[in-house]
Amino acid sequence: QVQLVESGGGSVPAGGSLRLSCAASVYTFRYYCMGWFRQAPGKEREGVAIIRGDSTSTYADSVKGRFTISQDNANNTRYLQMNNLKPEDTAMYYCAARAGFCSFSELITPGASSWGQGTQVTVSS
Repeated sequence: QVQLVESGGGSVPAGGSLRLSCAASVYTFRYYCMGWFRQAPGKEREGVAIIRGDSTSTYADSVKGRFTISQDNANNTRYLQMNNLKPEDTAMYYCAARAGFCSFSELITPGASSWGQGTQVTVSS
């Protein structure tokens, strides 16, 4: 399985920006389905954004227009640029990756994906 390492979390005021990174252990990461998920205390894990092997992307309605997913193929890394952050964006953010079918539900199916350890994002009002 691919190993994933997230970084880039932190604490920012509302309206601020952060860029999260998800670095993979395989040079073929560009061909994987990769998603960003988040989980706030007491809430279920939710999908935020997906990027597919063909570079198409999908975003949750709650982050459209504010978050952008991108990739650096030379460094086997994918990013989540988060702008205009809101307090409700506060959560632990995880990246997940799998080969094959690519959707939030496919990624979050138990045992179907590799997951990173998470990085905390805190947005203050």
